[in-house]
Amino acid sequence: MMPPRHRTPWQRWRSAWRRWSLWTLLVVLVVSMLVTLVWLAGRYEASQVQSRLERDAADAGSDIRSALSRNVQSLQALQAGDPGLLAWEVNAAELLRQRRELVRIEWRDVNLRLRAYAQTPYRPVSWDNASREGSHSDAALACTNARRLSAPAYSGSYFQPHGDGLGSEMMELCLPLTNAGRPAGFLVATYALQEMLVDLVGHNLTRSQEASFTEADGTRLAVLGAARRGTRMFTAQQLLDLPGTTLVLRMDRWHGAPNLFPNVLTALVTAMSIALVTVMVVLVRDNRRRLRAERDLADALAFRKAMEDSLVTGLRARDLQGRITYVNPAFCAMVGFSPQELLGQSTSAPYWPPELSEEYRQRQAKRFAGGMPPREGFESVFMRKDGTRFPVLIIEAPLINAYGLHTGWMSAFLDISEQRRIEELSRASQERLQATARLATVGEMASLLSHELNQPLAAISSYATGSLNLLDSSVPGTAHAGDLQDVRMAMQHIARQAERAGRVIKSVHDFVRRRDQTREAVPPQELLDAILPLISLQARKLGVRVQTTVEAQLPYALCDRTMVEQVLLNLARNAMQAMDDPAIEPRILDIRVRRGASNAYSSWLEFSVTDCGVGIAPEVAQQLFTPFFTTRAEGMGLGLSMCRTVVEQHGGVLAYEPHAPRGTVFTFTLPVCQPASP
Repeated sequence: MMPPRHRTPWQRWRSAWRRWSLWTLLVVLVVSMLVTLVWLAGRYEASQVQSRLERDAADAGSDIRSALSRNVQSLQALQAGDPGLLAWEVNAAELLRQRRELVRIEWRDVNLRLRAYAQTPYRPVSWDNASREGSHSDAALACTNARRLSAPAYSGSYFQPHGDGLGSEMMELCLPLTNAGRPAGFLVATYALQEMLVDLVGHNLTRSQEASFTEADGTRLAVLGAARRGTRMFTAQQLLDLPGTTLVLRMDRWHGAPNLFPNVLTALVTAMSIALVTVMVVLVRDNRRRLRAERDLADALAFRKAMEDSLVTGLRARDLQGRITYVNPAFCAMVGFSPQELLGQSTSAPYWPPELSEEYRQRQAKRFAGGMPPREGFESVFMRKDGTRFPVLIIEAPLINAYGLHTGWMSAFLDISEQRRIEELSRASQERLQATARLATVGEMASLLSHELNQPLAAISSYATGSLNLLDSSVPGTAHAGDLQDVRMAMQHIARQAERAGRVIKSVHDFVRRRDQTREAVPPQELLDAILPLISLQARKLGVRVQTTVEAQLPYALCDRTMVEQVLLNLARNAMQAMDDPAIEPRILDIRVRRGASNAYSSWLEFSVTDCGVGIAPEVAQQLFTPFFTTRAEGMGLGLSMCRTVVEQHGGVLAYEPHAPRGTVFTFTLPVCQPASP
């Protein structure tokens, strides 16, 4: 058995020193943590108090700005309707009773001479009118600034004595008045800074807050609130930048010492344990949420990338300075430039045609100035990298971020080259169909033309033969004056009959000839005169009597002469064919022109073609305007369809209705040629 080991005093002292050092370190750590907790609690509470005070100051500043703007509108309303002085004074007095922060309103002429004024009924103020009308008064300086800005302007603050021996700080507001764009005077409104605090800020002040207007150096101009003093004072300021002057709204708040737990150590250990566990749980959950959000974001980006790559619509985003911030592959393929060549471009895009660059820059400037594009989009022309031009349809919309702020513009582009090509093919097909219809009409009229031309040609032949006989029977040198007269008369008959045949042929030639659709002012009577020779051919054959009636003093029609003549001719031919029945007597074709329904913006002429035929059966009426539908074996079914197309291209309407006692009336409208504005 070994004897107990005895420690030396040095060893005992060193062991005690270690234990004391560890406890000291532990106490220091606990005290440091306690002090840190107290300090952080105080800082946190102070930051909360300061944040609330700054929010209160911001709200108070916003209330003051809103009230000043509302007062400007109310003051402008005083001049509505050019009131008289008495009515103005009554309205101004009522406004002063409603707005206690206003103490005086003046109406001055363009030379700042006083015309009328009204004073607040709530407090006496001794005004020196002579000093107020001086050129260096605060009101005059504010009005000079307002005249320069063409907008309301404020003066700096100044001290104004009251009638009771006291005084307060005032501020002037001057509003320029105009009449038909010319200066008409000024409205001068005087604000009391103290009353502004009472009426505009006081209702939101707490018992521990104080509000004041101060100058830039901290001098207080007006104070509101008897704050309860505390250990700490918090201050927040709001700068009221008004046109012509600047006010500083200052809000002070006194606050006591922060409240701590009764048992700081227990609270500290408990709080730290709970905080540690909470932090761990929060970190684990936050990490899981972050990983899930990253996966979702990656999936969303991949989905958006796949969707953008599959689009045939070009997309482009620009910021508020006009710089291109995004383009999709479809847009790059459309213009032939890579994203690196397009991103960052602002003043002039490389896909703008050089001859249209200035026009596009002006359009872009209007857009960024706030002009909204049409919702249905607009057409433009872009240039590919190889220099070829192509039409595009552009649809633009504001680009709004997640916070609701307007950060730029998003544009969608559609290449409409193929659409334009199809439209051109459709237009050419329509023209070919119209030409075919004209040729079909001429084919049907060929037999009638041969009969009609036989008469003048036979007369020409007869007169020519007679003239030759007269010339052969005369001995040279012994021709009698009577023979020469007969020859001259025969030649005149020949010329007349040849002219008649030429008119018939020219009418058909003008009708069949293809021309560009040009609209011109045409008298209605000329439209009828152009088709009457052609109508008369078929009318004589069918025994139809043609009647035309044109209302007196009709304006000119704005139309394509050839196309409208074809419409009239088709409707007239259809009407005569409807009367091709031995049982129908009398056979009358009535063509009328009169004024149609009009208003202040548009005027119309109404053409009507009336027959006494068999009418239109209900089963036929359903397909009457269907292309290639016809009830005649030799017809093509294009006449009425073409007629409706022509009338609608002119903006008119083609319709029909039964005619009493029998027959049908076809009517269509054409626009009136409006006189040019002076």
